[in-house]
Amino acid sequence: MGEGDEKTPHLSHIDELGKELASVLDLEELEGHIYLNLLRTGPITASALAKELDIDRAKTYRTIDKLVSEGLVSTTFSNPKLCIPIDPEEALKIVLRKKQDELNKIKKVGEKVIQRVQGVVTAGYGTNVPTFRIAQGLTNIYANIEKLIEESSDVVYVVTTIKDISKMYHTNIPEKIKVCEKKGGSVRLLVDIEDDKMLPFVKRFAATETKIGKLPSKGRIIVSKGNQMIMSDATAKGSMSSSTETDFALCTNSYEMVSNILSLCNFLWKAGKPVT
Repeated sequence: MGEGDEKTPHLSHIDELGKELASVLDLEELEGHIYLNLLRTGPITASALAKELDIDRAKTYRTIDKLVSEGLVSTTFSNPKLCIPIDPEEALKIVLRKKQDELNKIKKVGEKVIQRVQGVVTAGYGTNVPTFRIAQGLTNIYANIEKLIEESSDVVYVVTTIKDISKMYHTNIPEKIKVCEKKGGSVRLLVDIEDDKMLPFVKRFAATETKIGKLPSKGRIIVSKGNQMIMSDATAKGSMSSSTETDFALCTNSYEMVSNILSLCNFLWKAGKPVT
C-alpha cells in the first residue's frame, strides 16, 4: 500500500467531519471546512491556509471574513494577521443563541399575524385536488421530509446519497422516524456508498431498515405509500462552496406520481444489499 493510499481514508474522514460541522453550525461546506482546519492548524495566516488546503486565496479571504463576522474566528493585530478560531463548544453556543432568538421572534410575531389572518379568512382550508410545490433550501426541504415521515403510518422510502444522510442526521428526521414507527410505520433507507468506512454514518441514522444499492441519480427521493412524495435533483454539487439555498425539491400528493415513484423504490429496494 502506497503513501497516498494511507492518507486517503484520513482525509476522507476529515472532509466528512467538516461537512457535519458545517451542518451543525449552519455554515456553508467551505466555511465548515476552513473552520475545522483552523482548529487543526492553530493560528495561521489566511494565505498560508489557502495554500495548505489548495483553495483559491480570494475565496479563502472572503470565507474567513464571513467566519469573523459570525464570531467564529478572530484575527490578530500583527502583520500578517493570524486567524484564530474560537472553541467549537463556544461556536455551538453562539449558533444556538441565534436560533433561539429567531424562534422567539417567529413565535411572538407569528401568533399575532395568524390571529389577523383568521379574522379575514372565511373559506375552508385545504383541497382534495392533487397539488405540487417547490421547496427551496435544505432547511425547508428537511422540514418537509420531517413532516412527511412524522405523519406517515405506512412504509416510507428514503433514497439518497451518503452526503445527504450525514446532513439529515443533524436534523429532527431521526426523531420523526421514531414517531413514524410508534404509529406502525417504517422507514426504509436506501443509500449508495463506495467506502465501507461510511457505514457508521448510515447505521447511526437509525432507519427501520437499511440497504446499500445503486441509486437512479445523485438526487433524493422520499415517498410515503399512497401519501406524499419529495424529490430533488442532484444533492451533491461537487463544490465545497455550493450554497444550501441552491437545493430544490418537488413536493406533491399526486396519487399517480406517488404510485409510480413508489414502484421504482420497491424495485430498487429488492435489488439492494441489507446492512447488518
